[in-house]
Amino acid sequence: MIKPAKISVVLSLVLSMILVMAGCGTAAKDHTASQAADKNTPTSTAAKTVELTVSAAASMTEALEEIQEDYKTKYPNITLNFNFGASGALQQQIEQGAPADLFLSAAAKNMEALVHKQLIDANQQKNVLSNELVVVVSADGQVPVAGFADLSKSDIKNIAIGIPESVPAGSYAKEALTKTNFWDSLQSKIVQGKDVRQVLQYVATGNADVGFVYKTNALTSDKVKVAFAVDPATYTPVEYPIGIVKATKHRKEAENFYTYLQTQEALDVFEKYGFSVLN
Repeated sequence: MIKPAKISVVLSLVLSMILVMAGCGTAAKDHTASQAADKNTPTSTAAKTVELTVSAAASMTEALEEIQEDYKTKYPNITLNFNFGASGALQQQIEQGAPADLFLSAAAKNMEALVHKQLIDANQQKNVLSNELVVVVSADGQVPVAGFADLSKSDIKNIAIGIPESVPAGSYAKEALTKTNFWDSLQSKIVQGKDVRQVLQYVATGNADVGFVYKTNALTSDKVKVAFAVDPATYTPVEYPIGIVKATKHRKEAENFYTYLQTQEALDVFEKYGFSVLN
């Protein structure tokens, strides 16, 4: 027969085990509930991912693609989507309501037009870079070209320029040729490209004998060489303004990138690709 004292000890042990197990169950339940709550509650430290659309002149492609990589390492939550093209065409897109957070133009007139239409704030745009107009020929070209007079030679069949109405480089080329009295006489030879990169491609592939591009474009291809630099006195200075589009839905992020483009780090990249920095 089991003694009362032993029964009491056994009951105490059983009761203790029941209490411990109950405690473990409650703790597990609390832990599970806590995990569920964590899944449904956003962390305050998680950075919001933002996509910025940057409409930029085609001549800035290589430099901006390198800047894009540098910027991503510093601001991993910001995605830069570039819309490269002719500045005039990009201006029209913004005027028609196409989404854009920033505009980087190869001509001040395109930026000024958007400021005039109150699509870009005058206080949030600035001329930052400059460039030069050059004439390029194929790297293995045999026809010597040292000036505008040589463009009249019978060996020169096609002269490529950007569409003057929408491509700043084409507008500068027309201005220089007009001022030196060659525009009218060379009309039958001129072929037009949708942007300055297409003009470069025409010469690189042999579809044009010469082309008017920026110095920065000439540096990007080993299939062309600079025949001569166009006299800067014959065309409007090539200046690149950058600006924030008023309709941006990401004002803070757009302002941060606008500021970054003016840092020494970004300017060094532009200079690497042949741009000059304006004071």
